[in-house]
Amino acid sequence: MAALPAAAQDYDREKRWADEVVPGLVVGDAVWLETSTGRKFLAIHAPAAKPRGAVVVVHGIGVHPDHGVIGVLRAKLADLGWTTLSIQMPVQAADARSEAYYPALFPEALDRIARAGAWLSAKGDARMALVSHSLGSWMANEYFDANRETPFRAWACLGLTGGYSLATWFSPRPVLDVYGENDLEPSLDAAWRRRLTLASAPVGSRQAMIAGADHFYAGREDELARAIDAWLGEVLR
Repeated sequence: MAALPAAAQDYDREKRWADEVVPGLVVGDAVWLETSTGRKFLAIHAPAAKPRGAVVVVHGIGVHPDHGVIGVLRAKLADLGWTTLSIQMPVQAADARSEAYYPALFPEALDRIARAGAWLSAKGDARMALVSHSLGSWMANEYFDANRETPFRAWACLGLTGGYSLATWFSPRPVLDVYGENDLEPSLDAAWRRRLTLASAPVGSRQAMIAGADHFYAGREDELARAIDAWLGEVLR
């Protein structure tokens, strides 16, 4: 996997967020993982009291691993019995658009997902899933394209703005495709295409629309967490 030049992403922004987020953590503990190039990145580990499995949580564009729906979801899933590891993904400047992320930041994004999965595996978490949102779902899709064999036995894909890659057809793992009733137009318009892809995926794969939810599931986080929890309980037996 190609190493990225330091100028390709905003590491200083990551550090500022870590300095803000870590002291205020209420649920979970900060851990520092290492990329293949030796750079440290923040992850927030929240062990479940009676673990039923574990999930790596991947946020969307330009935020941190305790932000918005990701911050709520990582805590709620831990309460429901799923140990969570929410990871800082590569970011650009605050005003950067998605074009600035792909493809420049994707190699390190894939590396971080792999490192997070390996870290949880080393702790003995065998029943593991990946939960991703928005741009993080594009990163997750490319991660699975590049890594046919992974520790993740299932993938909950939230708010994908478009369709899945061709390599996702006949996925070796179940996929839960989630979108909001009032999601972004690219996500809504491609929902039928994603349903077609899921038809080739293993038993347990399905699509779920969260009623009344926007792209960020504001005010609908409980429904989202329950939907993911029920699905994980089904496919990670």
